[in-house]
Amino acid sequence: MAYEDQYELLDVVEPVVEKLMAQHQERRQVWYFHEVVPWEKGRSFVDEPWDESHATVSPEVRTALVLNLLTEDNLPYYHAEIATRVPDDSAYTRWNNLWTAEEGQHAIALRSYLLTSRNADPQELEDDRMATMQAGFQAAHDDPATVFIYTAAQELATRVSHRNAGKIADDEIAYNVMARIAADENHHFMFYRGVTQAMIDEDPSMLMEPIYRVLSNFQMPGVGIPGFLRRAVDIAKTGVYNLRIHNDKVITPLLREWKIESLTGLTSEAQEYQEKILALPERLSRRAAAFEARYGTA
Repeated sequence: MAYEDQYELLDVVEPVVEKLMAQHQERRQVWYFHEVVPWEKGRSFVDEPWDESHATVSPEVRTALVLNLLTEDNLPYYHAEIATRVPDDSAYTRWNNLWTAEEGQHAIALRSYLLTSRNADPQELEDDRMATMQAGFQAAHDDPATVFIYTAAQELATRVSHRNAGKIADDEIAYNVMARIAADENHHFMFYRGVTQAMIDEDPSMLMEPIYRVLSNFQMPGVGIPGFLRRAVDIAKTGVYNLRIHNDKVITPLLREWKIESLTGLTSEAQEYQEKILALPERLSRRAAAFEARYGTA
């Protein structure tokens, strides 16, 4: 079996997964999207077709919210990415099902807000959803360890992006919706960070290469969204999510949380990857400076 050593590692740390899942269920506050969506503001799009003048938040905020929503829409593919890389009838599978159920509420809540508040063209939004779903999503890496490394980084990045989008909206309802979603993403991040930490604790040498591979070429799962690059540049310039934020709020904290710099007893090959991992923040900082010089940021 490919990646046999990694699957053996998954077996070893499965009791930690059970513990992390129990902690997650105790910690997460249950919420209901129908309690935060402004239903009373909804109007018929048939009787009153959408016009941009109806929007109540800026174009930059709408871009950020729609991009975040379209990213959430691809949930079936994210579920499959995990399901095909973890053992059946395991704690990993039970977690994947729970995580998927919780994540599903995010797209429902955000879409409901955008449509009731008329902050999105409903036809364009649906066309983009269809195109995004048909494009699908497939991670660049297919070994089981990278599932948890990538998702730890992705959940943290999503938490930051959702939270920042809500903050710049200048709209109390948008802020509350995005704050609820961001809180969920933080709980999910804590789970995936913990699973990765358990694997590092068990076999740090095995984890150095996949950690470097994921973090050195990290891409958000929304790259298949129509016009993703243009939209990503727009939200980068507004300060919702950009390379500086990615470095300061995602990569650097992850390296600190996983104590990459302090790991000892590594094989010679793992030490080389450790050095490459530790060099990532400086490399990202240079790229961020170049982007800021070209575009500026909010």
